[in-house]
Amino acid sequence: MVEQDDGANFLRCFGRQMRLLRERAGLTRRELGSRLGYGEDQITSVELGRRIPKPELIDKADEVLDAGGVLRAMKEEVARARYPAFFRDAARLEAEAVELHVYANQAIPGLLQTEDYARAVFTMMRPPMDEEVIDQRVAARLARQSLFTKRPAPLMSFVIDESVLRRPIGGRGILRGQLEQVLLIGQKPTVEVQVMPLEREENAGLAGPFTLTETKGERRIAYVEVQNVSHVHTERHLVRGLEVKYGILRAQALTPRESLAYVEKLLGEP
Repeated sequence: MVEQDDGANFLRCFGRQMRLLRERAGLTRRELGSRLGYGEDQITSVELGRRIPKPELIDKADEVLDAGGVLRAMKEEVARARYPAFFRDAARLEAEAVELHVYANQAIPGLLQTEDYARAVFTMMRPPMDEEVIDQRVAARLARQSLFTKRPAPLMSFVIDESVLRRPIGGRGILRGQLEQVLLIGQKPTVEVQVMPLEREENAGLAGPFTLTETKGERRIAYVEVQNVSHVHTERHLVRGLEVKYGILRAQALTPRESLAYVEKLLGEP
């Protein structure tokens, strides 16, 4: 909780800095918003630390307020603050990845989630989150999906348990939209999606979900998370063990072609 508060405190500090620069420039929130192309309410929320400013807002504000790079220098830390404390290191490593391999048996992986599905997931969290926090988490999750349009895009694979594809989180309509997204992304040349059928008698992933990452510097990293407690493993023997497990999971699952056909079949079910 202390680390989570640190992120919120940083956003409030950034907001106070922007407010001081705005007041120095003799601008009201409405006037600054007009110059930046944002509403007064958005400027107010940023200054109070309730909203995470987009990178383009920070760049424009730095220029309009003649901040001399002060606001721009905090842009990277602002981006990190949009993630919960336990995920920040993993988010940074994910952004640097040249390969990502994900096993999921609880929910659709965040990188594949639609906005509606992500919002439903965060809404179900207990203790419940404030609406503003949910909005921030959804925006941060969707921002991660820029990996799919990055050039060159990292090579990605996902092994998803069939139970996840059948669990109607948020309702049948939201699940249908989510399955369509899985099908769409699974057709990208840099992405492979595999389904682990419930009827399989062997499943090497019963210990839970995990992610394997390889960075540009040829670092191989494993990320494991449960109940908002996460671990980033760099020890070679631990990473190797999960690599072996992931290889077995891929062998046990349906092939990518069979998996996309299976998702299509699910979409055709009433």
